Amino acid sequence: MSRISRNISIILRAERLIAQRQVAVAAKRTGIYAAAGFAIGLAVVMLNIAGFFWLSATLTKPVAALILAGLNLVLAVLLALIANSMTASTDTTAAVELRDMALQDIEVEIKENLTEARNVVSGVRRDPIGALTPEIVSALLGSTLKYARNRKTKAD
Repeated sequence: MSRISRNISIILRAERLIAQRQVAVAAKRTGIYAAAGFAIGLAVVMLNIAGFFWLSATLTKPVAALILAGLNLVLAVLLALIANSMTASTDTTAAVELRDMALQDIEVEIKENLTEARNVVSGVRRDPIGALTPEIVSALLGSTLKYARNRKTKAD
């Protein structure tokens, strides 16, 4: 059972590492979105004003505004694609592998324990007294030794 508890501990630690990395990436992604939004917002305002004046000299004002709006949309889509391409999978690969190995080890341990329990049950079915005798004798000897030790320490 110690292997199972150790593996459960490993799984919980791995899950915590995975979650921490995912939160860190989400925080970075949010920061990048905010910084990009602010910087691009300022730049876009200035470029829009300059571009509008430049285009309105050769085109009509509505056409100049439409061209600038289209450029702004393309820029926004590019920024969103860059932010969405970020992922935590490269940082969490080792933790995921560790978690999966611990889960497999737990599965093997449980199967071994079930096989052992089936063998004991089949042994008890065939020869109940013979199968239980070693356990009964060891339990009786353990209790007797414990009683003798307690009696000896009380006598001193």
